Amino acid sequence: MTTPTALDPRQARARLHELTIVDVRTPGEYAGGHIPGALNIPLDQLDRALPDLRTAAQTGEVLVVCASGARSENACRMLAENGVHTATLAGGTGAWAAQGHDLHRPEGTRKAAWGMERQVRLTAGSVVLLGLGLSKFVHPAFRLLSAGIAGGLVFSAVTNSCGMAALLAKLPHNRPRKADLDATLARLRNN
Repeated sequence: MTTPTALDPRQARARLHELTIVDVRTPGEYAGGHIPGALNIPLDQLDRALPDLRTAAQTGEVLVVCASGARSENACRMLAENGVHTATLAGGTGAWAAQGHDLHRPEGTRKAAWGMERQVRLTAGSVVLLGLGLSKFVHPAFRLLSAGIAGGLVFSAVTNSCGMAALLAKLPHNRPRKADLDATLARLRNN
């Protein structure tokens, strides 16, 4: 398995006009702020976009972006396994914004959606507290719920993957509407 090429935010900004930028975050995260010109194709929808991404990669370089760089690295590896060479943005949109580059927010976006990492922290913390509370007031075996979440977090850190994020991505507020993804794929074909 190859390591994806990484561009730092300064390199990517200088080449924005020649890159096809694919943001693999959830639609809510994307709406909260994305690199200008980025197309939103959530990580779990890459299979559907594979033919269009393959064509885009043949005509120019594709830059895959997420919040911190972890999901985009996974996406780049998956795409490489399918013959699509891509690059990732080192540090993701967090690094992009930290260097003072603008993030685009669509008109009509009332409030920023929570990022996936924040959703995972809220869910994990809530389940741990629930397990501890139930173990105190219902039955001590509920501590296993908290221990299971702790084990999942350790596994997530070691493997650089997150099962809880994969589950949360399936919630309605994190899912693209079919029409939105169809429109994104049409824009990708016309780039």
